[in-house]
Amino acid sequence: MFTTAESAILELETLVSILLAILLGFIIGFERKMRSKEAGIRTHAILCAGAALMMVVSKYGFSDAENFDASRIAAQVVSGIGFLGVGIIMFRQQEVRGLTTAAGLWTTAGVGMAAGAGMYVLATGATLLIVLMQLLFHTKLKPFVTKKTYRLNIVFKLTHGEDSIIKDVFGVLHFYSFRVRADEDGSSICEASIFTNEMFRAERLIEIRNDNPFIISIERIDAY
Repeated sequence: MFTTAESAILELETLVSILLAILLGFIIGFERKMRSKEAGIRTHAILCAGAALMMVVSKYGFSDAENFDASRIAAQVVSGIGFLGVGIIMFRQQEVRGLTTAAGLWTTAGVGMAAGAGMYVLATGATLLIVLMQLLFHTKLKPFVTKKTYRLNIVFKLTHGEDSIIKDVFGVLHFYSFRVRADEDGSSICEASIFTNEMFRAERLIEIRNDNPFIISIERIDAY
C-alpha cells in the first residue's frame, strides 16, 4: 500500500509517462499525416496516450488487491487495438488498403504501453525505429517501391479477332471482365476490362486508339 504522499508522487510520474506517450504518438502520427493517411496525428497521439493510461492502471491501479495479475489489462489492450485496426482496412478496386495504417496503430499502442510501464528508452527508441522504417520504405529505391495497378476499360467493335489484338497491344493474357452487346446496326460491341502495371499515359492511349479504329473508347482507372 502507498501512503498519500507516495501515491501523489507515483501519479505524477505516471502522468509524465502519458505525456511522453502523447509526444511519441504525435511523432508517429505526423509522419502518417504527411502522407495523407487515414489515421494521423490525433489518432496516433490519443491511441498512444490511451494505451499508456491503461498500462499504468494495469500496473498500479490494483496494487491494493491480493493476487492481482497486472498483465490482464495489457493483454486486452493488444487485442482491442486489433479490432480498431480492422475498421481501417478496406478492400477497394481489387486492392487491400489500410494494412500499414492498422499495423502502425497496433505498434503505436505498444509504444504507449512501454511508456506507461516506465520503459522510456525502449518507447523512444521504438518510435524512432518506426518512423525511420516508414521513411525508408517510402523511398524511391527499387526494392521498396510498390507497383501500382491500373485498370483499363476498353470498348471496341468485334468482327474478327480484335479481342486478341487488344491483349497484344496492352500486353495481357486475359481480360478481367468481358461483356458483349449488340449495336443498333447489329454489330457486336465488346466492353472489356484489364489490369496492368504499366501506366498508359493519355498520349499513348490516343495513339493506340488512332492505330486501331475498331476501338471506340478507352478509360483508365488508377488503383492505389
